[in-house]
Amino acid sequence: MITNELEQLLRQPTEPEELGISLRIVNDIIFRILFNEGDASVARLADVMGIHARIVDQILSRFKQEHLVEVTRAGSLGSLSFTYTLTDAGTKRARDAFERSQYIGRVPVTVDHYTQAILAQVQTHTRVTPTQVKNALGHLILPDNFHRKIGPAANAGTSLFLYGPPGNGKTTIAEALGGLLAAGDPIWLPDALTAGGQIIRIIDPLIHVPITEEDLSTYLGMGADKLKLDRRWRLFQRPVVMVGGELTMDSLDLRFEPIAKIYEAPLQLKANGGMFLIDDFGRQQISPQALLNRWIVPLESKVDFLRLQSGQTIDVPFRQFIVFSTNLDPGDLVDGAFLRRIQMKVEVGGPDERLFYQIFVASCKTFNIPFDKTSFLHLLQKWYRESDRVMQAVHPRDIVRTVVSICDYESIPAKLSPNLIDEACDSYFVDAVKDTGKTLANL
Repeated sequence: MITNELEQLLRQPTEPEELGISLRIVNDIIFRILFNEGDASVARLADVMGIHARIVDQILSRFKQEHLVEVTRAGSLGSLSFTYTLTDAGTKRARDAFERSQYIGRVPVTVDHYTQAILAQVQTHTRVTPTQVKNALGHLILPDNFHRKIGPAANAGTSLFLYGPPGNGKTTIAEALGGLLAAGDPIWLPDALTAGGQIIRIIDPLIHVPITEEDLSTYLGMGADKLKLDRRWRLFQRPVVMVGGELTMDSLDLRFEPIAKIYEAPLQLKANGGMFLIDDFGRQQISPQALLNRWIVPLESKVDFLRLQSGQTIDVPFRQFIVFSTNLDPGDLVDGAFLRRIQMKVEVGGPDERLFYQIFVASCKTFNIPFDKTSFLHLLQKWYRESDRVMQAVHPRDIVRTVVSICDYESIPAKLSPNLIDEACDSYFVDAVKDTGKTLANL
């Protein structure tokens, strides 16, 4: 349920000055909507902008007195039911508004207002239980009590470093944690912020999943209108941001869009209140040291500093569960000073023979192929023990899938046999390059 503190922060403004931002920004949004739509009712404008109709009515009444708008239709409920259009003077003001920004949408909130609301929500999020973590990891076959290494980090909501050889489920584990957080208490977020007269867009449809009206009513226990909440704020699943080798330094700073003339929030700002997974850490287009230098202060202070083109610096909360996942040796990537700032470090190693057997049996069930003990022992002896190959959790799935593909190609029922295991492994593993004799890493 929504707390009293958060309810106070999200109370719906009913007067223009209660919005807490420059009225020029509000006026400009109204001008742009009227220019694009030709005419619009007070209710329509209030809905698009996420503000009380009384505020819109007051502003339009002033515009009318200044001959910037005129009434095209009058309803039966007084000025709140009027429909307005721009006059020639209003059209000129609208063009000026477009020169400043192309933004049309919910009225932004101040950075200070956003900070207070984020802090109020990250301090009260639902804690995950051992049962929830085990269920979230239930589709994976992991060592006993592995959940005890992961769950405390998720509850602390600070940082986690997953490391170990490839193919053993680090990314899948992180994604399961993200799904667990997303399924927990939702979070109130504004569409945009304003600072220095500029607009910073936060909500990203690829990241933020809005809560449905039905779920909203269930969460609140009553309709949002009854609580009179500020409609500039919407309820979303906890965001989960996942990036890999495509991560660049630009995506971690405010990015000005010259055509729209607004700023796009950096990824860590979009992830506030949720999780930020940096997968395949160490293989980004930026060096690990550059990334760590960018974040070493925010990790310590829980505050991030962003700079506008004007040179103005703003400070925003740095409150997300950050997960680093890497196949590389942590000692080769980062120094001890940075690792000390990561709350928990968890190695995700390869399976032993017992776990490898369990994963293989599970893979057979997944692909609907009968398990054959003789074929499995042949695989174990020839392709692992004799070749001294390191087991990876992903191998059983890939080998069984390849056997199924071979059987499908031959138009025979899917089955296991030593010969089919050999054929699948021969095309799956690359052990050496004959020209140089150099051993390659297992795929």
